[in-house]
Amino acid sequence: MKKVILMISLLTLCIFVLGANFHIGIVTGTVSQSEDDLRGAEQLIKEYGEVANGGIIQHVTYPDQFMQEMETTIAQIVGLSDDPLMKAIVVNQAVPGTVEAFRRIRERRPDILLIAGNPHEDPGMIADVSDLAITPDNVARGYLIVKAANMLGADTFVHISFPRHMSYELLSRRRDIMRETAKDLGMKFVDMGSPDPTSDIGIAGAQQFILEQVPTWLETYGKNTAFFCTNDAHTEPLLKRIAELGGYFIEADLPSPTMGYPGALGIVFTENEKGNWPAIMKKVESEVIRRGGKGRMGTWAFSFGFSTTAALGEHAKRVIEGYSDITDFDSVMESYEKYTPGAGWNGSYYVDANGVDRENFILVYQDTYVFGKGYMGMTSIEVPEKYFDIQ
Repeated sequence: MKKVILMISLLTLCIFVLGANFHIGIVTGTVSQSEDDLRGAEQLIKEYGEVANGGIIQHVTYPDQFMQEMETTIAQIVGLSDDPLMKAIVVNQAVPGTVEAFRRIRERRPDILLIAGNPHEDPGMIADVSDLAITPDNVARGYLIVKAANMLGADTFVHISFPRHMSYELLSRRRDIMRETAKDLGMKFVDMGSPDPTSDIGIAGAQQFILEQVPTWLETYGKNTAFFCTNDAHTEPLLKRIAELGGYFIEADLPSPTMGYPGALGIVFTENEKGNWPAIMKKVESEVIRRGGKGRMGTWAFSFGFSTTAALGEHAKRVIEGYSDITDFDSVMESYEKYTPGAGWNGSYYVDANGVDRENFILVYQDTYVFGKGYMGMTSIEVPEKYFDIQ
């Protein structure tokens, strides 16, 4: 093992001294829209250098208004394939337009590995054009999030969403699994509608709805109620009210200690803390406990966005260098674990609604960390097969 590490270290040194013989493109959102994703790209640049300075990482961002500027998004992704040394392109999050970008790249540069993190487009479409796609395991999590809430003492589970999100296969499937799990565990399940932040009401209106409704929901269903929302914008006001009034919050749709908690609890990170997940966790945990959320509020200790950008870049590098196969599940897990010391991971290959295995589409999840309690050991719990059959 020491010899292997030494060889890899020497190879990395040679890249800086002699210049890279391959490049890896990383595409993320901007710091204002997808900070965690972008921090993962910065981690890769820190390790392997950027192309402009003789390294192997070329990082670009897509527009904040990616739905309205889809052609710009496509152009940013496709533009990376103009580099003759480009051997892999990772897009995280793989927002709408990624499928078309990958199609265009495949036509002109079939030698480039195409990897999608947290794809927003239809799973079947992204699987058809990607060498590898990764997304949170919303099938297993449909069971595990409710199971964790039950383990903590919740007797009611409230799922908050809106029609646009429920039109996404994996999100609606997760909701249905949550409902069935709650039923099997003897819990009440509530399917709660809410405003879509992308509608005319906007983010501010959607957040105000949550702030106003949580007290009513707690009064109606009791303080042993766990809440889950499918939208990031809803997370901050939900956390704020749960910290103040009671209830449980297991983890966000895309879990991270920076997802909702800083805004909800007034936490500010220094420049040295940004991207330093142990330091971030320590600060958030301290404030959650101070506010009375001990044992009631949780997250993933390492951001999914950060972990996925960094892990997919690392995995791409190992594949290019011949250390791994692109769809090797264990190798993907090793890349995640490299950037998340102490946190467990698990997952499975995606099976679509028709029962077809997609071995280039992997679903992953990290162990749940509850503030003031620690890791819940959810990655060691076997999800009963019946929940995977819910379509």
